[in-house]
Amino acid sequence: MASLWDDLEDFVDSPSSFLVNTGDRGTIQPKADFDPEADAAALKDAIEGTKEKIVTEILTGRSSVQRLFICEAYQNATGRTLLEDLKGDTDGDYQNVLVALITPPEEYDCHEVMRAMKGAGTKESILIEIFASRSNLQIQALADVYLKETEKKLHLDLKDEVSGDFGKALLLLAEGQRDESSIVDVDLARADAQAIYIAGEKKLGTDETTFIEIICQRSISQLRQTLIEYKHVSGKTLQESIEGEMSGDLKELLVAVVKCVKSVPAYFAELLYKSMKGCGTDEATLNRIMVSRSEIDLLDIRAKFKKLYDNSLLSAIESELSGDYAECVKAICGGDD
Repeated sequence: MASLWDDLEDFVDSPSSFLVNTGDRGTIQPKADFDPEADAAALKDAIEGTKEKIVTEILTGRSSVQRLFICEAYQNATGRTLLEDLKGDTDGDYQNVLVALITPPEEYDCHEVMRAMKGAGTKESILIEIFASRSNLQIQALADVYLKETEKKLHLDLKDEVSGDFGKALLLLAEGQRDESSIVDVDLARADAQAIYIAGEKKLGTDETTFIEIICQRSISQLRQTLIEYKHVSGKTLQESIEGEMSGDLKELLVAVVKCVKSVPAYFAELLYKSMKGCGTDEATLNRIMVSRSEIDLLDIRAKFKKLYDNSLLSAIESELSGDYAECVKAICGGDD
């Protein structure tokens, strides 16, 4: 992966997934001639007859907005929620991915954040993935759901879960207030690069606050220029400096942000590869990425996966998963490369 993350020229003018509209590069598109009542009736019959193939075909062949209309039509027709019936008829990983599909994107993100904060210990990797990769709008939407469901502010509850410099950085990202300007100030990029260099490589010890304030607040366009200027100043990439100067969750978070600044699809391709690498599959991470990116940039993630690992995402899924769960994830993937 070093060659990918070290290549600064590859990403500087490439479009950012933070700015991509839903549907532009997704594998799941809205169905033409959509009929939610007909889909609801077909789902009812399929669930009663345990015809998982039909359930998969319908739920992976409709956009998230269309699936919400199906849920409404299903409840009107049966007096039960589709969620209840899916949970009664399916189980395990297949059930989990179906539930993810019928959950609005902002609710799904919110529930994953809640799961990360629930119980003994905080699952920092989930928080890092979500807050490093989501746009301001997505973060604000999940915070609104959190407030509606818990009557608490997400920012305040997160404050009780995380601490230190990692907490400071995560809370900045969780505000959903990153600068979104597309205008690049080259002089500011040079100044920021110099400030980071002085705060890290050029001194004994590290001033983490400087890294955090710049990396977690500057716009994506501005940070891309800063990465180039930093290489000129230090002779290293910013990612290399973070990895050398920091440790633990703060290092993981700032590296994730820098990777997303460079290429969100490459970041998710790497996470997908890791979720299926070695003994056992991390189904929760696999589901979260496949569903949450299916209407945003999964086509680009597929292309990056193929480029990085000389193997298609579909073939990796086929080799790691089985049964109805595999068929559903393959349908979300949408094809081979």
